[in-house]
Amino acid sequence: MIKYALACEHGHDFEGWFGASADFDDQAARGLLECPVCASKAVRKQIMSPAVGGTKAQNGGAGLPPEARQMMMEAMGKVRAHVEDNFDYVGDTFAREARAIHEGKSEERGIYGEATPTEVKALVEDGVPVAALPPAPPKKTDVN
Repeated sequence: MIKYALACEHGHDFEGWFGASADFDDQAARGLLECPVCASKAVRKQIMSPAVGGTKAQNGGAGLPPEARQMMMEAMGKVRAHVEDNFDYVGDTFAREARAIHEGKSEERGIYGEATPTEVKALVEDGVPVAALPPAPPKKTDVN
């Protein structure tokens, strides 16, 4: 996955995640990208510095100060809890149901479930909006 800082023609800044660097260009050419604030389809990449990975950047935030890591974990937990409390769980039919909602064949609603990497790639390529759900926090009984 690659993350781009994006902006629309009205100056709204946001970010987008793509499976590969060419995916942005492909989706933009097909008119699949839009600003989440104003729905403008005139979306462009912003200048970004490259993320240079090292062991600290790849170990789940362990290189962060403990307070920042705790804040990040709490925020991810809140996102997951919000989705679980407010969205419909559709299990392993996620890809099929997400596509049906996108095509107007099923009622518009928030859903979550499981999908294979191949299914997710196909959804993204077809412009179906999907995002990974943060992992569930470990149970206190499972932690040393």
